[in-house]
Amino acid sequence: MRCIRSQSESLLSGVPKKEMTAMALGLAHSLSRYKLKFSPDKIDTMIVQAQCLLDDLDKELNNYMMRAREWYGWHFPELGKILTDNIAFVKTIRLVGTRDNMSAADLSDILPEELEEKVKEAAEISMGTEISEEDIMNIQHLCDEILSINEYRTHLYDYLKTRMMAMAPNLTVLVGETIGARLIAHAGSLVNLAKHPSSTVQILGAEKALFRALKTKKDTPKYGLIFHASLIGSASSKNKGKISRSLAAKASLATRMDAFGEDVTMELGTEHRVKLELRLKMLEEGNMSRLSGTGKAKANLEKYHSESEIKVFKNDEDNTLPITKKRKLSDEIDSEVKIKHEATAEYSLGEPSKEKKQYKDANESSSKEHPSPKKIKPEKEEPSEDKTRIVEKKKKKKKKRDSEAELHEVPQQEKVDTLKAGKKKKLKNCN
Repeated sequence: MRCIRSQSESLLSGVPKKEMTAMALGLAHSLSRYKLKFSPDKIDTMIVQAQCLLDDLDKELNNYMMRAREWYGWHFPELGKILTDNIAFVKTIRLVGTRDNMSAADLSDILPEELEEKVKEAAEISMGTEISEEDIMNIQHLCDEILSINEYRTHLYDYLKTRMMAMAPNLTVLVGETIGARLIAHAGSLVNLAKHPSSTVQILGAEKALFRALKTKKDTPKYGLIFHASLIGSASSKNKGKISRSLAAKASLATRMDAFGEDVTMELGTEHRVKLELRLKMLEEGNMSRLSGTGKAKANLEKYHSESEIKVFKNDEDNTLPITKKRKLSDEIDSEVKIKHEATAEYSLGEPSKEKKQYKDANESSSKEHPSPKKIKPEKEEPSEDKTRIVEKKKKKKKKRDSEAELHEVPQQEKVDTLKAGKKKKLKNCN
């Protein structure tokens, strides 16, 4: 096959050489388009040119409107303050001309009734200067130009919308027609935009701010052309950065689908837009929970809430050093009460109970009858005396504390009595 292809010009008689080269070139182009899945119908240069022309028309319209307001303001300055809409302002000037004709003119097609009355009242008491008919003719010609440019702009915008929906429907649903067209124009083509990562798409249009921030070692910008999208506009100032990052990620996916996909529909774009709106709602409400809950994620969360049965070693108990902390008064009182209960249970003020007396007498009698070499001496009564002494000492200490507390309380009561007596004397003197 390679040999036949190389000798095809000599084998095919009657076909000129130029036509063979053109056929080969066309075949190569169609084959490369098929491999790249690139459609020749998707001509993005039309979108780029239309968007650039639309931006130029907006600038020209603004300049012309400023010129018309300033020019006609010398004759009727109050009209510019009453009519804020530029097209309504231009149409009234085109229809009426000078302010003398304002009272007889019918402005019901252009303005509502309230504004029409205000304009007519202001025309009667206007402080503007008089102008000639030639001046008003030139102003009206300028108004005609403004109206024609505005009409052409609306047609161009409709054309851009249809081209964007045909060429990049997913990007259009996510970002909008104008911003999608500006992104394509800034990148050069739809394929170039699809090759950019989402971080570049996010900052596209803010290159000067990015390089300035990198040079001065400051914070880099969070958004570029994508800032004017409706999703970022509806977000609060603290959430604009998060939404712009997620929107740029979804927009890069949408552009790749639009550039290299076959039979492209807007399903991907609408699905991503719903997810982004849900994320924005959750960010605005302050709830940072997951968007799609699965069984695995729920199980991972539940394991943190389960109670552990493992006993933890307490480091405080593993201490061999003596505790040097002062004992509290409540602890001392508790210990005293315990000692008292023990003493009263065993002894009643140093005297042994009846059962212990009987036990003691039996021991003494047995020791007299059968003396042993190691005789138990009656020194067992001494611990009872020691305990009674301890109890008596603690009772004395407690009495001392009570007496000291009473002594401290007495002067405070005396002070209170003296204060009350002084108040009574003052009241008597006042009476």
